[in-house]
Order: sequence, then C-alpha cells, then structure tokens
Amino acid sequence: MPFQVVESQRLYQQVAEQLGGLIDRGEFREGDRLPPERELSKKLGVSRPVVREAMIALEIAGLVEVRGGAGAFVKNARLGADRALAALPDQGPSPFDLIAARKLLEGEIAFMAAGAIQPDDLKRLEQSIEDMRTDIDAGRDSRPADRVFHVRLAEATRNAVLAHVVDGMWTHMLTPIFDTLGKHANLSGNDRMTVDDHAEIVAALARHDGEAARHAMRAHLEHVEKILLQGDLT
Repeated sequence: MPFQVVESQRLYQQVAEQLGGLIDRGEFREGDRLPPERELSKKLGVSRPVVREAMIALEIAGLVEVRGGAGAFVKNARLGADRALAALPDQGPSPFDLIAARKLLEGEIAFMAAGAIQPDDLKRLEQSIEDMRTDIDAGRDSRPADRVFHVRLAEATRNAVLAHVVDGMWTHMLTPIFDTLGKHANLSGNDRMTVDDHAEIVAALARHDGEAARHAMRAHLEHVEKILLQGDLT
C-alpha cells in the first residue's frame, strides 16, 4: 500500500478550497458576487478574518476579484479551483494568526527590553523611526525600516534568539497573503500612525517602564489588526 503525504492545511486554505469547489460546480458563475463575509462566516462556522483571508487566497489564485466595499466577484469560473489553488506557491500563514502571535511575543519582548535597554539601543531605535519618516516623506516603502525597528527592539533584550524570531515573523509579513490583504486594507496609508506608535514604545523603554512598553507594543499591533479587519471586503 503506497503511503500518501499527510498535508496540514491552514484554515483559510480549507475555506478557499470549499468556496472554489462551489465555483467549480456552478453554484457561483462568472461575474456572480459571492455572499458577504459576515454571511459566509456564519454559514461556514469560521471567523470573519478567516473568510477574509480565504477571499484573498482566491483572488491570488485568479478565481475572484475583490472590489473593496463592493464585494468579491467570480473572475474565472473555468480556471479550475483545485488546480489553481494547488499551483500557488506557499502564500504564508494566516495574517491574523501572525498578528496575534506578534502581540503575545513582542509585548513580552518590549517588557523585557525595558529592563535591559541601553542609551545606544535607544539611539538605534530612534534612528529606525527617523528612517521610516524619511521613507514615508519620499513615498518609499517604509516596511524595511519598520522591520529594523522591531528587530532592534528584540536585540535590546540581549537575547539573540528573540531577535531571530522577530525577524522570522517579519518574513511572513511580506508573503503574498499578507501583502495582498495589506494593500486592500491600505495598511501603508497608516504608516504615520505606526511612527507615532513606535515613538510611544521608545518613550516607555526610555523610562524603563516595562508595563507601559508592553502595553504600547500590544496597542500598536492591535492598530494593525484593526486596519486589516476594517470595513467589508465582500
């Protein structure tokens, strides 16, 4: 008996496959608008974030077109959902799972860094904030400077493993699923809010106030989460 590879699918991928199957069977035809995400969430028994991620996965596969505020429309019913989804490279972990993990881990990292922070660390963090401001003013992608800020904060704990983990999580922030969702939510349009959030974190670190640093970091990532979930994509 030949063995088959055991596959571990992310929840949004399972939802995308189920919706893709409905398209394949003609339940939804080309040009049809898919049900709103709140309705799909109830029918499928999953959260709105999962439905939103599934819609983005279907869009990346070329099966639907997501028109922000108007809905998600079947784009190519003849493409074959199974084939289209299977042909995709790894789209990355759930963006909302990633933000939840970052809130948990980076909140504690900020708390830990507050007790170990040195003047040189603060200067490096402030430089990252200034680099981000410069990128925003120049119309450049500010994510590299944003990433450097979070990695430098982890480095301030004097634990190299934590810095490596934070850098790895940022790699997932640049995957197709996160990148496409961020574009639909206009995440980059809120970069100045991120700069302000970073400044709040640094202010708490400078006071060696661990609780305030933890709160500021979690508040910052909650802002990101709220932006990604605002409005209705479908």
